[in-house]
Amino acid sequence: MTLESLQETLREKPGVLLYFSGENCNVCHALRPKFKEAFDTHFPLVEQIYIDAHEFPEIAAHFQVFSVPTMIVYLGGREFAREGRAVSLHGLVEKLKRPYAIMTEA
Repeated sequence: MTLESLQETLREKPGVLLYFSGENCNVCHALRPKFKEAFDTHFPLVEQIYIDAHEFPEIAAHFQVFSVPTMIVYLGGREFAREGRAVSLHGLVEKLKRPYAIMTEA
C-alpha cells in the first residue's frame, strides 16, 4: 500500500472507509468486524480499507491520524466523516444513510 495508490482509490471510488488501527489496539480489533458488518449491510458500495498506522506511519500522518482507532469516510472523493477513540458505530451509520442514498441514486 502506498499513499499514491490510496489517493487514487479515493478519487476513483464513490465511497471509501479508511479504518486506521494498530497491532496492539484491542479496541481496534474488537470494532473492526462490527464496522465491516455494518458497512457490508448498509453501504455495500463503500470500499473498506484497513490501515495499520504503525506499519504505515507516513499514511497515518498524511491523514492526520494520531490515535487509533480512527475511521475516515470519503464520499465522492471528499472527507465526509471522521470518528476516533470513542466511536459510535450507530451514529456514523445514521450520519451516512442519507448522503449514501443520494450518492447511489445518481
